[in-house]
Amino acid sequence: MNYLPEGCIYDTEANQRLIADEDGLRTAFQNRTDIEVKAISCSTDHDIIVEFPFGKGVIPREEGAIGIADGTTRDIALISRVNKIVRCRVTSIIRQKDGGIMPVLSRKASQDECMANYISSLGSGDIIPARVTHIEHFGAFTDIGCGIPSLIPIDSISVSRISDPSDRFTVGQMIKAAVKRCEGDRVFLTHKELLGTWEENADRFCIGETVSGIVRSIEDYGIFVELAPNLAGLAEPKEGVSAGERVSVYIKSIIREKMKVKLIIVDSCGRDKSVPDSIEYFVGSDHIDRWDYSPPGSSKIIKTVFR
Repeated sequence: MNYLPEGCIYDTEANQRLIADEDGLRTAFQNRTDIEVKAISCSTDHDIIVEFPFGKGVIPREEGAIGIADGTTRDIALISRVNKIVRCRVTSIIRQKDGGIMPVLSRKASQDECMANYISSLGSGDIIPARVTHIEHFGAFTDIGCGIPSLIPIDSISVSRISDPSDRFTVGQMIKAAVKRCEGDRVFLTHKELLGTWEENADRFCIGETVSGIVRSIEDYGIFVELAPNLAGLAEPKEGVSAGERVSVYIKSIIREKMKVKLIIVDSCGRDKSVPDSIEYFVGSDHIDRWDYSPPGSSKIIKTVFR
């Protein structure tokens, strides 16, 4: 069974075949196969109405997500599904008076199985795919499988400080994340450990180069410019520069033992209104035991040990 985030199987040939007609739905029902469909509305009773090529189906409120029945999950989790793809299981097919059918579905059943067979087996240091579903100023909410949510706090997104998670992520984006810890059914995620160490990032730049960067903060003593999500340098003060602007910077020096990159701002290109840059991951495996951000011999130690 594939327990990827919602939306990952919607366009596949197998899914489209199962949702195309009654025969496909009955196959999904008999084999207990998950399907993905688009939610088009939420009723006054908070039942989720979904769309099939032949008509509509319904996910009753209490089958909309884990925790709805006992109140541990708020109904906003159902309302927010409108216009989005949902993963669900066919529980029954009702024959209507006009001869058509009304599929009755359960999103909770898909989540229960995902929790039992996948989420419960995750451990600290496991690297998993996730989809960004919602962004708040304090962090990015993600779908880690079948619509099961988990949060990446803003300070765990990257080493380079950002003012908002939207500086790094966009809603709907597929990313990787590392499991920091698990507490019962809750999974806590981190992201910065996958973006490389100080040395791995610094090795991509050379003294004397002029490169692009983003102004992240302005202090009395200088301007912090992000060169990569896990690498920022300090530029000399310059008038007329503001946070969020993309700038070109001259690399004056790279001091490894102090983890410092000294910069000179050459020019300002104005506020960057484009989508965040694509993410480059430095970990190719599906597990990480520890992350030593600081270079050997550095007086400042930054690390994460996954236990």
